[in-house]
Amino acid sequence: SSPPPHSPPLFNIHEYPSQDLLRLLAALLKQIADANDALPKSPTSPTSPLPTHPTHATLERYSHTPIWPSLTTASRIALTTSTPSLSFHARNVPTITLEAYLLRILKYCPTTNEVFVSLLVYFDRMAKLSKESTGREFIIDNFNIHRLVIAGVTVASKFFSDVFYTNSRYAKVGGLPQAELNQLELHFLLLNDFRLMISHHEMQFY
Repeated sequence: SSPPPHSPPLFNIHEYPSQDLLRLLAALLKQIADANDALPKSPTSPTSPLPTHPTHATLERYSHTPIWPSLTTASRIALTTSTPSLSFHARNVPTITLEAYLLRILKYCPTTNEVFVSLLVYFDRMAKLSKESTGREFIIDNFNIHRLVIAGVTVASKFFSDVFYTNSRYAKVGGLPQAELNQLELHFLLLNDFRLMISHHEMQFY
């Protein structure tokens, strides 16, 4: 009988050149954002009035979903007050490319490769959580990807790295007012239901 196939070698995230990693990450996220931009637009627009406090009936509507009992109350509210991705929606598409934006973050707020790869995990979790809890799609597009990235880096740096920076620094590097970044950071946590732990296997998968 033939010998069993060898497992592919594990990707060494620690030793991979950070700038090359960010170029790959930017290309992947840009491809996703461009594809979503091409989709038919939802009738809900960022300028439409959105409820700030869900009613009891709204929360009850989703209480039958299997994932609902495991969610924190704060996350339930965040997931049902509006289309989650609109919280990160910019008025205009930023002029800086996503690759340049990521490299700027690396230059002025240097951190580990794990922090950047974790963005893929968290974005995927946010999409799954939104879909499984409310049936809504979490759409990443060119209007929200930059804000999602800087919010995600802010959150992940504090969780994974012994060295991180103040929110005022992340905000300045990301081109946002600090108060806005503070809100985005909290919303990012809520849309992940504060579940930030990523196993080694999960990190390797992404």
